[in-house]
Amino acid sequence: MSVIIILLWLINITCDTVGQIAFKYAAITSKHKQGINYWKRLFGNYWLWLGFGVYFIGFIFWLAFLSYVPLSQGILLGSFNMITVMLAGRFLFKEQITPFRLLGILFITFGVVLVGLT
Repeated sequence: MSVIIILLWLINITCDTVGQIAFKYAAITSKHKQGINYWKRLFGNYWLWLGFGVYFIGFIFWLAFLSYVPLSQGILLGSFNMITVMLAGRFLFKEQITPFRLLGILFITFGVVLVGLT
């Protein structure tokens, strides 16, 4: 893979991970999670709009990335975001990584390496 493809891939993975983190922060900042007031607070939440913005930027880089690689390869490489989001959840939100999730991380990593080598 060329440097530009790797760079576009890393930017997309970063944007996706930051977007997911922002959405999680938006979802957990309100103590009352029922009714119209929750939704009003949610749509006024900085984190939600940060997530939308970063996702939009990631979408632009995703399109650029797909212009260089076949869709089948791009989708497989894009699945690496599951690992970065899971690790971010572990470090930022103290979420558990069970043995099955760890095994999944290893399988995804192995798959991404195989796809990246082709």
